[in-house]
Amino acid sequence: MTTSGSTSHANASHVDKSQEGIGVRQYHIGIAPGEVSSVALLPGDPFRVPFVAEFLSDVKEVAHNREHRTMTGWYKGRHITATSTGMGCPSTAIAVEELARVGVTSFIRVGSSAGLQPGIAPGDLLVSEGSFRNDGTTDAYLPKGFPAVPDLELTMSLARHSTRLAEASGTRSHTGISVSDDAFYAETPEWIAQLNTMGILNVEMEASALYIVARMRGLRAGMVCACSSNLVDGASLYDEKNSALKDGWMRSIEAALETAVELEL
Repeated sequence: MTTSGSTSHANASHVDKSQEGIGVRQYHIGIAPGEVSSVALLPGDPFRVPFVAEFLSDVKEVAHNREHRTMTGWYKGRHITATSTGMGCPSTAIAVEELARVGVTSFIRVGSSAGLQPGIAPGDLLVSEGSFRNDGTTDAYLPKGFPAVPDLELTMSLARHSTRLAEASGTRSHTGISVSDDAFYAETPEWIAQLNTMGILNVEMEASALYIVARMRGLRAGMVCACSSNLVDGASLYDEKNSALKDGWMRSIEAALETAVELEL
C-alpha cells in the first residue's frame, strides 16, 4: 500500500516537460537562445531550407540535427530563420515548441500539399484558413472540438502576397480549409472523395500541430503551400517530374518573406 507521503515524493521526481530545456540548447533542433530570429519559415524537407536561403543575404547554417535543419539570413532588413520540421505533426510540434523556447514568436509553414478541389493545378499556391484535425498529435494537447486556426492578420497578408505573386506568374492562389492527415498511404479514394464533398481545399500533414501549439503558447502561425498534385483531378506525385512544384515553392517562400516584412514579424 502506498502512503500519501510516498506518492507525493514520487510525483515530485517526475519530469515536467513544460519546464525542461528552458534557456539552453534544444535537444532535437540543436539551437540555443540567441541563434535565431523572431520569425521562422518552416518547410518540411531539410533539403528545401536552402531554397529559403536563396532569398537571403548573410546566410548562416545554424544546426542540422535529425530532420531539423536551420539556416538564418536577412531579407529586406528583417532577420529570418528557416527550420525544417520533417514530415507529420509529431516532429512539427517538437520543432515549434523548441523554436519558441529559443525566441521564435511567429511561424509560417511553406510546404507541399495536394489539392482536393477541381481546378487546383500543380504549382498553384494554397493559403490555409484553418485545419481539419485528422491527426493524433493535437489530441494530446486539446480536445477534438478545439479549432486549429492560423493567425488572422498573418493569414490575410499571406493571401494578398500569394495572389499577387501567382497572378504575376500566370498561376493561381487559393484560400480555404486544409486537412492534416497522419497516414499518407492510408488516404483512400473514399476518404479523398469525402474530403472533396466537405469542401476541403487541400491535404497536408503538419498545419494542425503548428496552429494548436502556436495558440497554446501565445505565438503567431500561418501556412502557404505549393500544390504538388491534385487528388480529384488525377494529378499524382508519381507522375513525371513536377517542375511546377518547385516554382510554386519559391513563390510560397517569397509570399512568406514579404509577409514577415510587412508585419515586422
